Formats: sequence, C-alpha cells, structure tokens
Amino acid sequence: MSDVLNKNIVLVLNRNWQAINIRTPQDAICQMATNVATALDIELGDSAPAEAARAEALRPVTWDEWITLPVREQDYAVRTAHRAIRVPTVIVAVNYAHVPKKRPKLCSKTIRERDGNRCQYTGKLLKPDEGSLDHVLPRSRGGKDAWENLVWSSKEVNARKGNRLPHEAGLKLLTMPRAPKELPVTVLIRNAPGIAEWRLFLNE
Repeated sequence: MSDVLNKNIVLVLNRNWQAINIRTPQDAICQMATNVATALDIELGDSAPAEAARAEALRPVTWDEWITLPVREQDYAVRTAHRAIRVPTVIVAVNYAHVPKKRPKLCSKTIRERDGNRCQYTGKLLKPDEGSLDHVLPRSRGGKDAWENLVWSSKEVNARKGNRLPHEAGLKLLTMPRAPKELPVTVLIRNAPGIAEWRLFLNE
C-alpha cells in the first residue's frame, strides 16, 4: 500500500469546511497524529447518484478514535504491525481559517477561457478545435510563455502571423492580454480522482 500513501487522494478543508488543498494520505495521517487536523467520518446515502453525493452521516474524528474505526469495503487502508488503518478522504485543518488565492494554471484551456473563446485578432467566436495559442511576441524572438504574451487565435490567423509581431502581419489585438485575477483555491480544486465524498465540498 506504499503507493497509496503517495497519491493525492485526501481533500483538506479549513476549519470553516472550505476546500483549500489536496494531500497524500501520508501527509494527512501526519497532520492527524499531531492534532493539526481531524478526519471526517462520512457515510454517503446509497440512493443518491455519485454525481449528487449526499451525506447520511458526517462527523469529525480525532486520531485516537480514527485508528479504531473499521475499514470498510470501499476504503483504502494502510496496514501496520498491529492493525489496518482507514485512509481518510477528507480532513479538516482545525486551526486554519484562511482560504488561499491563486491564479489558474497557465495552459491553452485557461487562455481560451480568459479570452472568451474568441480570436483576439478578429473577434470571431471559435470552437475549441478552431483556435490555438499565439505568442504575441514570438518565441523565436524571445517571447515567453506568460499570461501577458499569450492569446487565443484562430488557427488560420495564427498561421498567417507566423513569427512576426501583430503589426508586422497587419493584425491588431482587440485587448491587451493580462493575467487573470487570483481566485480562491476552493473554486480551482478539481476532483480528478473521482472521490464521491469530495463532491460534498467542491462546486463542480
């Protein structure tokens, strides 16, 4: 089960039960054992579909009690010399109330979303497969992968622009690209592992 210990499968909440991070079971167990966090013992209703998870029972549990809980069929577990310990899916950082902020990850999807799915040279609304990233200052001329130098462009316009500056290709940006505002991490956390209990705390 050593591979389980290193998977990011534990959702971390602040003391107001707002999602703030994702951790490995190893990190979570260390936080619980030092009383920095408590685990949530969650029983989901069987009648609700997975995408609309509903808790039949939910309670914070300290480390001393957690290690005595039975391991259920759906649980990951860590085996010690004395017992199997259930891996929590959600823990609460009991002394932490803050919600950190950060910018979305810089990638083609977030640039496309920032630019409203529109070509930043023509204003045309594009389907995802009709557009591509354009470096305003081309990489061949020292342009960097940065919010301020990347825009969403139609593939046709991007090919025409090539390794030139916009004005050299007879193009003009509709708006100057900027980094988006930082957002609460709660809205940026995604349930990539598909853990049902996380759906109680994430807006997806």
